[in-house]
Amino acid sequence: MNRKQIGIIVAVAMIIVGAIFYFLAGDKNKNVKQIQINGTPEQTTPANPTDVSPITGLACDNWNKRSFAVMQPADVAARPLAGLSQADMVVEMVAVYGSITRLMGVYGCNTPEEVGSLRSARHDFVHLAKSLDSIYVHWGRADIEEFKNVLNSGIIDDMNCNNDAGKSAGQYCFRKEAEGNMRGVDTGYAKFTSLLEGAKTFGYSTENKFLGYPHQTEAALDQRPNGGNLRVAYAKPFDVEYDYDKTSNSYFRTWGGVADTDRNNKQKIAPKNVVVMIADAAPIKVGEQYANIQIGDPWFDQNDSGSAFFYMNGQQYKGAWKKDKNKIDSKLFFFDETGQEIKFVPGQIWIDIIDPGQALRWTPAA
Repeated sequence: MNRKQIGIIVAVAMIIVGAIFYFLAGDKNKNVKQIQINGTPEQTTPANPTDVSPITGLACDNWNKRSFAVMQPADVAARPLAGLSQADMVVEMVAVYGSITRLMGVYGCNTPEEVGSLRSARHDFVHLAKSLDSIYVHWGRADIEEFKNVLNSGIIDDMNCNNDAGKSAGQYCFRKEAEGNMRGVDTGYAKFTSLLEGAKTFGYSTENKFLGYPHQTEAALDQRPNGGNLRVAYAKPFDVEYDYDKTSNSYFRTWGGVADTDRNNKQKIAPKNVVVMIADAAPIKVGEQYANIQIGDPWFDQNDSGSAFFYMNGQQYKGAWKKDKNKIDSKLFFFDETGQEIKFVPGQIWIDIIDPGQALRWTPAA
């Protein structure tokens, strides 16, 4: 083999390595411009007119009823999940440091007949559910003594299907027969009629007090790009991608390389808005697998603001997030680069929270 052939082989190898690095690394989140948020943001009036959901901005009969924030797994054996196509909002983040993610589906306007699988509570989701004035539904909890005390304190209206902390709600949930590769922990489900009955039995208020997120008119069809792809590089097989669809003005979600659908109705998961928050993550304490994400919780966090990316109308926007860690029920605010609150497109909001070391990559339409 002569020098020229060796040189060609080396060059090709460098190109391949560079392509792999780009795919895995994506954008450098640590270098994102920090938006200065002066003071503690507050909201005193509703962000939307009456008769529309405070989260989605869509008209619905349940606009003034409390939502249910339901813990759901990301485990492959539990996929596809039931109910997510009808959620007003979904929050997704790491539950086990460097590995497994977990989701919280927030159901207000639409209540699917069945929701599941149901999984255990994590502290990082509790204050987010509280900020939305949601009733928190979960099957068990993380095995951390401090967290058990939080749930038992009554700080949030919760329904625990495992009956081991907080409000025992096992009678309102059920186990279904395993399907496919389902494990026992993947078989916990609930009927929304039962959850509503349970909330009434526990004496929980039905009136929603969340003041909501502001919205904008979605872009006209001729103002939308012809595509775009967003990759959020959670550890495999929890990595996700979103392909922008011009016609529906939504983002078709792929999960671990497979199109994400709703177990109930087989519909594609296609949020109108995707938010990627950047927040530091670490084990909650030495030797512990559970993660703590620095998103402004009042128990373990020092940080309560950071950078964010927003995907709406087929475009990427940069900005920031803020949640006052001194108040458990403080709203999770989103701001653009000028410091103005983000206005979402009416429809489902999907929030992915990643560590600065994890990657996201937005590839706009050609």
